[in-house]
Amino acid sequence: MRSSMVRVVFLHPDLGIGGAERLVVDAAVALRSRGCSVQIWTAHHDPQHCFSETLSPDLPVVCVGDWLPISICGYFHAVCAYFRMIYVALYLVFLSGVEFDVVFCDQVSACIPVLRLVRHRKKVLFYCHFPDQLLTQRHSLLKRLYRAPIDRLEELTTGMADLVVVNSQFTAGVFRQTFPKLVTIHLDILYPSLNTAAFDEEVDDLRGLVPEGRSVLFLSINRYERKKNLPLALRALAALKTRMSDARWEQVHLVLAGGYDERVAENVQHYEELRSLAVSLDLEEHVTFLRSFSDRLKVVLLHSSACVLYTPSGEHFGIVPVEAMYTCCPVIAVASGGPLESVVHGETGFLCEPTPESFSEAMERLATDAGLRVHMGQAGRARVLERFSLQAFADQLYAHVLSLAN
Repeated sequence: MRSSMVRVVFLHPDLGIGGAERLVVDAAVALRSRGCSVQIWTAHHDPQHCFSETLSPDLPVVCVGDWLPISICGYFHAVCAYFRMIYVALYLVFLSGVEFDVVFCDQVSACIPVLRLVRHRKKVLFYCHFPDQLLTQRHSLLKRLYRAPIDRLEELTTGMADLVVVNSQFTAGVFRQTFPKLVTIHLDILYPSLNTAAFDEEVDDLRGLVPEGRSVLFLSINRYERKKNLPLALRALAALKTRMSDARWEQVHLVLAGGYDERVAENVQHYEELRSLAVSLDLEEHVTFLRSFSDRLKVVLLHSSACVLYTPSGEHFGIVPVEAMYTCCPVIAVASGGPLESVVHGETGFLCEPTPESFSEAMERLATDAGLRVHMGQAGRARVLERFSLQAFADQLYAHVLSLAN
């Protein structure tokens, strides 16, 4: 089958501005560059809260089912997400009239059985960022009972995919432990990539965004979610303050930039919690909070920062450290999960224990040694070009799609 004839449909729950959404957009762009016909189907797409590529007519985005609830009285988020994606799949199969050869779906596997209802069976590639059942807490018996059938359904439907791909060696290991009945399934590792062209544009300065004289800028980019452990960045900054002279401290500033959706109660609540924490730590003059910033502003921030602080523990992969390294910005990350495969300790940044003391020690080294920042920045860029380029990602993904289509 010629590449120009391969018709690929992406199914994704909510096309916002998170790491999973970045991967989906990059995958769609990569396949389109190889001559594939590409569409993205989703239950939610807000033109004011999305990646710029999804606004281009060259990358069609079809949104159906946004009228369905994302929760019921603040509960049942998983069930609602499953129903929304099942609806999207039903609409695609029975009402859209769209012809396709391969479906790329991620996050919610419950839609895969619907895709099996097509008269002429289509192939399904499932990209596992991380098992969904591990992304929720279950402290009560009621919650465990609620999650039990959902967890079983996740394992069952994931196993129905023709090909399962994961984002890191770390996730592959977790997948094997979480889904013991899928031990015979072959897993391919497809590291998320970086569309480097978007980071090579000329950038503006940060005039007006941070106070004048703040020459050492630390940056955190993560959604406003509690699992991202953003308080660690604030407490590390407070610990750094105790390690520095007053004059040097006045040069330091932290920008907390995060994906923010006012429809999501946790985003709203955690944003306020972080602002309150900054006040209680007497840091409000040295912290800037940004919500749902533009792609261009992200590039400006990365190019202007002395270091990126990456605070989640057990992160599946994490594209932010890769973005930082490409812009010659060293990374301080928790020594677990995906950063163990992207960041090289002592060479492109520091891998630390998730404590304010450990982070602040690494922050002090980078804040006081401009030569170290330059050396680590150059090493980080070289690593991204070698391991995480869009070219390598596109080649591997395209090979998977062709093998399924044929």
